[in-house]
Amino acid sequence: MSETPNNSPNHDLFVTDFPKKGFGIVDYLQGRVHFALLDQMKLMNKSGMSQQQIKEEIIKNITKIIDNFEPQKESKSS
Repeated sequence: MSETPNNSPNHDLFVTDFPKKGFGIVDYLQGRVHFALLDQMKLMNKSGMSQQQIKEEIIKNITKIIDNFEPQKESKSS
């Protein structure tokens, strides 16, 4: 993930807040992931990436996250 200044005007254009009220924890977490992926895909598309490039990059990143997940090392608060 790349670091950008917090005051970047692009944050308002590409970050969608997921509503917290009225959702169980599973639905809330899935909704956050869904919105985050859509926001990332919008940004990638706007930067000129094709749908196939976006798909490959997202799958590569998700695969890396899953491959590096080690539940026994996660704290109970995570």
